[in-house]
Amino acid sequence: MSRTSARPARRARARRRVALAAAAVLGGTLLAACSEEGKPVLTWYINPDGVEVLDVIAERCSTDQYDIETELLPTGATDQRIQLARRLAAEDDTTDLMNLDPVFVPEFANAGWLEEMPDDVVTEDTLDGIAETVRWDDRIYAIPLWANTQVLWYRKSLAEEAGLDMSQPVTWDQVIDAASSVPGATVGVQANKYEAYVVWINALVQGAGGEIISDVEAGKDASVDIDSEAGRAAAAVIEKLAKSRAAQSDLSVSNEGTSLPAMFAGPGEFMTNWTFVYKNYAPSPENGITEEQYEDLGWARYPRTVPDMESRPPVGGIDVGVGAFSKHRDFAVEAAQCITDTDSQVALAVDAGLMPATATAYEAPELAEAYPPDLLELFRESVDSGGPRPKSAYYATISSAIQSVWHSPDSVDESTPKESADFLAEVLEGKALL
Repeated sequence: MSRTSARPARRARARRRVALAAAAVLGGTLLAACSEEGKPVLTWYINPDGVEVLDVIAERCSTDQYDIETELLPTGATDQRIQLARRLAAEDDTTDLMNLDPVFVPEFANAGWLEEMPDDVVTEDTLDGIAETVRWDDRIYAIPLWANTQVLWYRKSLAEEAGLDMSQPVTWDQVIDAASSVPGATVGVQANKYEAYVVWINALVQGAGGEIISDVEAGKDASVDIDSEAGRAAAAVIEKLAKSRAAQSDLSVSNEGTSLPAMFAGPGEFMTNWTFVYKNYAPSPENGITEEQYEDLGWARYPRTVPDMESRPPVGGIDVGVGAFSKHRDFAVEAAQCITDTDSQVALAVDAGLMPATATAYEAPELAEAYPPDLLELFRESVDSGGPRPKSAYYATISSAIQSVWHSPDSVDESTPKESADFLAEVLEGKALL
């Protein structure tokens, strides 16, 4: 990391030292104020996944010294970032705990908005794919709560009809060709102009051996690498799907939820999506899915971009951070460790389909009862071998620049990687605006 990017964090720590000194001078007054305020309440900003489970966790992790109350963040990752960033930039002292998309951690830590965590919150038990998401400048600024990844979900009957052998690794070309060969079959992806589209692009580029951007420690001077053979291989996959009969009609506005109904409509679909899908399709009167249909649901590792290289499944999830300006930082750090413990991770996996960030939680008997063993192993393997998005303090800028050029998917062709590389470089240099 560059010296420049480290300064905001040091300035924030300096501000906290000044605040602590002032608190010592006014100790008697503050103690009186605390007694008047009563039991502290820690506000925990949560994303709208597994809300019922998170509310139970908040109650369990409340203590005689403090209570934890949840506040719901917007649905989209971009809107979540904006709301949290506005609060933290204003040094809001009621932002005690927050659920963070892993790509928020470098930006927020670099800005001095996150309290540093104890080193022992990340151990050998933490899955590799999620462990590095909480580190910045050789320090730890959050704790993994769950580790998300994408796999290829499909109808077994569709794969059989299309003649696609799912016992072997499959490529995007094979999946698109297979779906195109069966009238009415489709391929479901996330290609709206939002963060999940960048997740797809990043996975395609990494799956061909490349990166969107490298040398991220250089900040705005990082190397823009998307204009490469890997970038063109990624563009070729998107172009092929967009122009194929397998493209869903809402491709340019598709998200994690829009392609779900297609799985059991007509011949079905192949769909890349997150771990929640298995629980989402569990038969119930509400979704109308039968046990027979559920038995027809298959899963496989994320498709390869190129035939001779293993895929790099997307890695996501949620990390829990503590606000640097919280009035109760010590309590909040303690609460964050309870919130992310094994019991919480197991409950989220069993009840909400949000998979653990630690090996110990994966070994819980409750998970063995809730999921087929091969699916559990696929999730765990995909997290450990997956590809993270660029770990940069400027990630929000990088993501927005990529979205602006690669969207919509039906405009993508072999020239898109160069166009996006040129634009991203100009944005980072301050020569172009988003």
